[in-house]
Amino acid sequence: MNAATWPIGLEETLPQDHEAATLIGRAWDPTVAGPSPVLVTASEVRDLSGAFPTVSDLMLESDPAATARAAAADAPVLGSAESILAATMRGERDAVRFLSPVDLQCVKAAGVTFAVSMIERVIEERARGNAAVADQVRAQVLEVIGGDLRSIEPGSQDAARLKEYLIEQGLWSQYLEVGIGPDAEIFTKCPVLASVGTGDSIGVLSSSAWNNPEPEIALIVDPAGRILGATLGNDLNLRDVEGRSALLLPKAKDNNASGALGPFIRLFDAGFGLDDVRSASVRLRVDGDDGFTLSAESDMSLISRDPADLVAQLLGPQHQYPDGAALYLGTLFAPTEDRGEPGAGFTHRVGDTVRISSPTLGTLVNRVSHSEDCPPWEFGVGALMRNLARRELLR
Repeated sequence: MNAATWPIGLEETLPQDHEAATLIGRAWDPTVAGPSPVLVTASEVRDLSGAFPTVSDLMLESDPAATARAAAADAPVLGSAESILAATMRGERDAVRFLSPVDLQCVKAAGVTFAVSMIERVIEERARGNAAVADQVRAQVLEVIGGDLRSIEPGSQDAARLKEYLIEQGLWSQYLEVGIGPDAEIFTKCPVLASVGTGDSIGVLSSSAWNNPEPEIALIVDPAGRILGATLGNDLNLRDVEGRSALLLPKAKDNNASGALGPFIRLFDAGFGLDDVRSASVRLRVDGDDGFTLSAESDMSLISRDPADLVAQLLGPQHQYPDGAALYLGTLFAPTEDRGEPGAGFTHRVGDTVRISSPTLGTLVNRVSHSEDCPPWEFGVGALMRNLARRELLR
């Protein structure tokens, strides 16, 4: 274990302006053998389950932030935020610990929403998932496409003209189609209740030899399409699997413990809203037990599709989510730094600590393990309903 990077404390976990933030999470309570929605402050964690059995229920309120604060005034205290976070980081399964902050929401993801990562997806496709030839392919693709597509508005006439040109050059790709075409790529990242939270292991398949983190902001959306808050996420990707075929996207994206969200949902209120997401910075740091370190930062202002436009493509008359949704907004990051053999690029190793942070959303931290070795996902929708019924919280 890398003692310099694990565990992290409460000060780093919380947003810098946490005193002004309404932070909603979920905590496992061993006394009831189940999860509860919680309101988190620097001093304490209050159990909201008496008013709202699920986080999804809270998001149905007209003003979730104000409602949560009001409900917390008389809610029982589960413990101090510091002690619960410490138990979470230590992996204590029999203690109160934080979970992923979403429950019944569908976990969706938008892909290819930044120019840099869009080009890397084209490279994966051209390299057929082989990291060893990626550098050569990257040089060829960039020579024709160029490295800056940020000025191209998806679905515009300029985008259509670029598409015609790239087809003529033999370089059109399905990734460019969703990157600059009219339709965004939106897929299901993981099943309901399958995402992991801060302090948990995040999983890559043991058979994958080329993979990377995808640090992102995720929006919390209600059934009517209202954007109610945001959290951090890691849409971990197996580049070798997706590079072999885009039809393998489910295998590349949806594995045990492969999607992380957290640490908490920051609800929108007078002091924090969608414009703050649009202007947010997202930082990535990877620390390996082998001494390898990777640091990077991205700016959400570089996104090629506005977050509200992505939500509009997620749900509407064409698709409903009666329990709401969490939507990863996509990543700028596609690390190319060599780790080990020259030309092989970056890939995770077991034991890597991955920190994703933003000043207004705090820090999500996970350690990389093989999906096959992560705790199995066993608490599904049926288990949740039975647990809430035993606690007499369903009404």
